[in-house]
Amino acid sequence: MYLALLILKTTIVFEMEFAVKVAFVGKGGSGKTTLTSLFAAYLAASGKPVLAIDADINQHLAVALGASEEEAAALPTLGEHLPLIKDYLRGDNPRIASADAMIKTTPPGRGSRLVRPFESNPVLDTCFREVGGVRLGVTGRFTEDDLGVACYHSKVGAAELLLNHLVDERGEYVVMDMTAGADAFASGLFTRFDVTFLVCEPTRRSVGVYRQYADYARDFGVRLAVVGNKVADEEDVAFLRDELGDDLLCWLTGSGHVRAAERGRARPVTALEEHNLTALAHILSTVDSCERDWVRYHRQAVEFHLRNARSWAGADLAEQVDPEFVPGPLAGVTE
Repeated sequence: MYLALLILKTTIVFEMEFAVKVAFVGKGGSGKTTLTSLFAAYLAASGKPVLAIDADINQHLAVALGASEEEAAALPTLGEHLPLIKDYLRGDNPRIASADAMIKTTPPGRGSRLVRPFESNPVLDTCFREVGGVRLGVTGRFTEDDLGVACYHSKVGAAELLLNHLVDERGEYVVMDMTAGADAFASGLFTRFDVTFLVCEPTRRSVGVYRQYADYARDFGVRLAVVGNKVADEEDVAFLRDELGDDLLCWLTGSGHVRAAERGRARPVTALEEHNLTALAHILSTVDSCERDWVRYHRQAVEFHLRNARSWAGADLAEQVDPEFVPGPLAGVTE
């Protein structure tokens, strides 16, 4: 039976755990937020520390993790606390004249404050709350006041700035629900992850988004894996295999567990159907096989910052780059 064939490839998992930043992307309606919440809940249920960020314009991750609509609406947002985030991360970096001079791509340098995902500090204490065992931050909804005068990516910029300064360590997981479709490429945020999972339905439109994403990601060395979703039968599986080839990692089938949660009757993730739990375990094994190259990670951040400096932010912002600095656990934290 096709349900017994969920695992398509064998991933070598090293005994040593690594810190990992993970993103879920996909066409709107593909189940991207559902997969993000299931994976975050799966990690939390396994006793693993999880920091999650909702960077999707629709902001449904909190509810998917078990919050009520009222609780979700009351969450603080990264977007509204951007001045605090900039001021804290700037620290006493001599290359940054003021917090106002920071933009979403400003990389850390000597004197900057590097943030651990599960520490107590003014940014995390103000902007993050525990929801369903997950430390959750949200970028903020696109409001009526924003219409015609603001870009949603200005809110997502707070998350990008935070990720540039976020130093996660072994055994810690950072999970982001990204904006839908190719909108994720409107900033350098798409390079901030060790592995990106594209959620793909067995439809041509969803496969089209995958191909567009794969084309954009290829030039930047983004590690991309595809997770099929809403798979109903063997014909769906065959379609995904034909269209996605080796990029198809695993797939999830229709879920009564998910439908119950969408109706307000949340259940523990351990009650998820066995074949879907197997798919989550395979996603985790893929995540745990990652090892970050901090030099390359920081080089990409600098590259996008310099692009912004040249194209619209002003060439003088290139001076914010500290050529002798590379973030990482050994870089320390400025108090």
